[in-house]
Amino acid sequence: MDTNTIHFIRLAEADELSFRLHEPISVTIDSLSVILCCTPRNVKFILRRLEEKSFIRWQPGRGRGHTSVLTFIRSIDEALEDSFQELMDKGKIKEAIELVGFSEVNEPLKERLLSSLNKQMGFHSEADTSSGQDVLRMMRARRLEKLDPAYVYTAFESYLLGQICSTLILYDAATQTFLPGLAHMWECSEDHRIWVFYLRKGVRFHHGRVMTSRDVKETLQRLIDLNSPAIWHYRDIERAEVEGDHCIRFYLSRPNLFFLHLFSCIHMSILPYDVDIRTEIIGTGPYRVSDLNEDVLVLSAFDQYYGIRPHLDRVDIWFVPDHGPGERHYELPGVVRMKLPAERCSTNSIDYPALGCRYMVFNFRKPGYQHNHAFREAIRIVYDQVTLIRELGGNRITPASSFLPWKSSQVDWTASPSLEEARELLIRSGYQGETIILGHTVHKDLEEADWLKHRAAEIGLQIELHAFIEYKDDNTVSTADLIMAEEVLEDDWQWGLINFFKNSSNYLHNYLESGQHSRLDCELESFAQLSGEDRAQLLDRVEGILREQYWILYGCHMNKKAQLNQSLFGLHTAAFGFLDISKLWIKPGFQ
Repeated sequence: MDTNTIHFIRLAEADELSFRLHEPISVTIDSLSVILCCTPRNVKFILRRLEEKSFIRWQPGRGRGHTSVLTFIRSIDEALEDSFQELMDKGKIKEAIELVGFSEVNEPLKERLLSSLNKQMGFHSEADTSSGQDVLRMMRARRLEKLDPAYVYTAFESYLLGQICSTLILYDAATQTFLPGLAHMWECSEDHRIWVFYLRKGVRFHHGRVMTSRDVKETLQRLIDLNSPAIWHYRDIERAEVEGDHCIRFYLSRPNLFFLHLFSCIHMSILPYDVDIRTEIIGTGPYRVSDLNEDVLVLSAFDQYYGIRPHLDRVDIWFVPDHGPGERHYELPGVVRMKLPAERCSTNSIDYPALGCRYMVFNFRKPGYQHNHAFREAIRIVYDQVTLIRELGGNRITPASSFLPWKSSQVDWTASPSLEEARELLIRSGYQGETIILGHTVHKDLEEADWLKHRAAEIGLQIELHAFIEYKDDNTVSTADLIMAEEVLEDDWQWGLINFFKNSSNYLHNYLESGQHSRLDCELESFAQLSGEDRAQLLDRVEGILREQYWILYGCHMNKKAQLNQSLFGLHTAAFGFLDISKLWIKPGFQ
């Protein structure tokens, strides 16, 4: 905020002046000097500038000791809005975002400023070079979590890493086959215990060095050294041998028919061995990181990308946490939807019924009624999928009994148990009216959590909502009795499900106790040795355990809907239903 606006607000909020718009107020220079914390001489300079800016009218008193007259001709909201617009006109988006968070900005004004900020997001063609640059700007309602393939779990960060880094091979969901990536060919022994990858030549990292097989070996070793949450999947690998710069061979302790999935997932994004990824994220993907701080992530097209160079030259992602739900912000679809300003009617619409669903999981590592089967069943009835969709609607499209929509569609949803059944189960559990803590994210889960709280109250179940921003760093997660969440699976759904069951960084891992983990481990031990059909049956059986024991309560499947300007072309979905920004382009002059 500029100093003129700060001085104006200080005057307008001063108790001594009793702010009244367009009404003259008698003041003295000495009293204004106290309010503005400056000398009488500087007061006169400040008043002159405020008058030039049309914030006030000033009529100085004649003679020493005589009162002067100050008239406010702008409201505080108008001053803040003008200051915001001036920042936006100068391209100072960071400062404008900071202004939205000032305590002087009330909720109606915040809505207007965010709406104005939305209009600066989206797709632009900038004439700051001879050829011009096509730029996508978007906002996120939370800070970016760490961009590290070894630890990443959240959908948006995984999606970004897919734009920055590359994997040896790619999974094609349409054909359920694998395509060449950084490796142009691969083969395995008859017993599936030796796998060989042949690498493309001339692939460059963003820092300029050519990728070799050593980078592949060190990427795997890094997962091992860091004890990555995803390391369970790679436990069969005994050793990796480099055979020149463009060939690498993996030796396994037992057959692994799931091996290709492990080298197409984001955890095995190939990183350069000579760069510390903790300080600088370097990959071989279509976009490189040109700037990253707590306010913005800037991705620039990588001209030496081994594939097809992106059409968009730059992507700016601004982080605007704690300023309301994601629907307000103009974003890519996914966890948070992209939305054009209401007055823009020329749009394309994309529907992406995402794999995965909304769900709740109980915290079995904390003492409480959640260890009682009847209690969990009672909440299952309260959290009724059909009622949830009917009463809240939105992008909730179908009730879920599985993370997989086609499994949920096999269920007969015509009959729903009554709340009276839930009340009886609650009594049977021995519940005595104690408060149950439900954890939920600050904005995304609030509506659903509040809906559940009120339904629970109808059967005498007292739920207290505790909001959190990031589950890894918030005490709410460990103290909650249950958590409301959403899981969005990769298009490679078998990988997505087994990673959900075995990745040590998610809610399920952190909330189940050792006996429950042992049961799942026993079920899943032979997963990678099975054929695709047998793996699908095994995953279905494990989901059945979660469902029948009420360890997880499935909610509903979501539609990741996006509205996009019609000048935007090359619409392809990438991982998790986000748009593949490497294929987007803007048609010049399109009306």
